[in-house]
Amino acid sequence: MHKYEIRPMEKRDCKALYELEQQCFLGSSAWDYNSILEILNYDTNIYFVCYEKEELVGYIGLMVAADEGNITNVAVCPSKRRRGIADALIEKTIEIAKRKNISQIFLEVRKTNAPAISLYEKHGFSYIGCRKNYYDEPREDANIMCILL
Repeated sequence: MHKYEIRPMEKRDCKALYELEQQCFLGSSAWDYNSILEILNYDTNIYFVCYEKEELVGYIGLMVAADEGNITNVAVCPSKRRRGIADALIEKTIEIAKRKNISQIFLEVRKTNAPAISLYEKHGFSYIGCRKNYYDEPREDANIMCILL
């Protein structure tokens, strides 16, 4: 069993998070460095990073408006997948959302990303709709999923 540290994102994480973005998201869907820095400027953003020793291996982001949250990204280093990192990040996010009295969390996921859909369903998310042509590279619809807390 691996030992991971999950903690709130800080400015010192931005460079490693940018590098992880480049590994996980192709082309225009990867966030640029300035967008990552901008995350820290909003109190309504809740981002967690996951480290294994000194290596950033994953992160999750939640944007909050009123009593609703939207998961922006869940990313895990390709060589570290299927080790429970995304699972732990989602669990932590749901736990914090409940503490902050968030009533529901939404997310979008590629309709062909069966492993991610299964993971979200495991945590109580349900399909509520579709966003046509939501993703680029390749062009694809998104499943909209939601969990009521």
